[in-house]
Amino acid sequence: MQAETGKGEANFKIASKESLRAAGQVQSVTRSITLLNALSYYSQGLTLSELAKTVGLANSTAHRLLTTMQNERFVRYDSERSVWLIGVQAFRVGSAFVRSRDLVTIARPFMRLLMQTEGETVSLAVEDRSEIVYLSQVETQKMMRAIAGPGGRASMHCSGIGKMLLSSQSDTQLKETLSQMSLSRETSHTFTNIEDLTREIEQIRKQGFSVDDQEVAIGLRCIAAAIYDENSVPLAGISLSGPTARIPRERIKALGHSVRKIASDITKELGGIEPGKHTY
Repeated sequence: MQAETGKGEANFKIASKESLRAAGQVQSVTRSITLLNALSYYSQGLTLSELAKTVGLANSTAHRLLTTMQNERFVRYDSERSVWLIGVQAFRVGSAFVRSRDLVTIARPFMRLLMQTEGETVSLAVEDRSEIVYLSQVETQKMMRAIAGPGGRASMHCSGIGKMLLSSQSDTQLKETLSQMSLSRETSHTFTNIEDLTREIEQIRKQGFSVDDQEVAIGLRCIAAAIYDENSVPLAGISLSGPTARIPRERIKALGHSVRKIASDITKELGGIEPGKHTY
């Protein structure tokens, strides 16, 4: 309260001390979150030295932060195995996020950004009984544009998002899935036999995005990438669609990287993890 008496210099000094204290608190929070992130990837737990080394902290610093979080049950210590693990409170906080997560609401700003950047229609879809169903779409204002809107459906074997989601399956699962699908011919470009489609899916796995090259409709190209959940399982797919006149073959690679980047950003915003990408 003395700072309100008109002593400007005293007020400045108090503010400086508080700023320093706040900076230290922020650093502790950041380090604590880093420890939690690391533990979340090791279900069997980590010893103090393993955990400290993983996140780049001194053992003493890591132990101090872990003890504080243990008091709030964000982490727990298994004395029999001498390892630290995620605590029940961290699970409760994470579960609250999952319950409140709205895929469409979270994805829309990213979809709008992609449409504005690349100038073509952007769609969001999920798998449903061997088909994809569109949940949301941000349309381009250009004259020629994609026609399938929210609620529309498409076959997985010929749609960009469908093929992208198929590519995430294991070889065994994929073989079983394809054997049960009707590979109907939508256009002369549609893959209608398992061998050709399997080779296409292998290429998708290598490049990280898929292309519907006039397989659903002549004159239309679509480029898609997957959005993943916290277990690195595809949750949905996002695609960019437009006429072949505006999406020539030489533009596909660059657009593929753009779509993949937006899909990655949505994955992170949802709390998901791309396969093979664990960061602390």
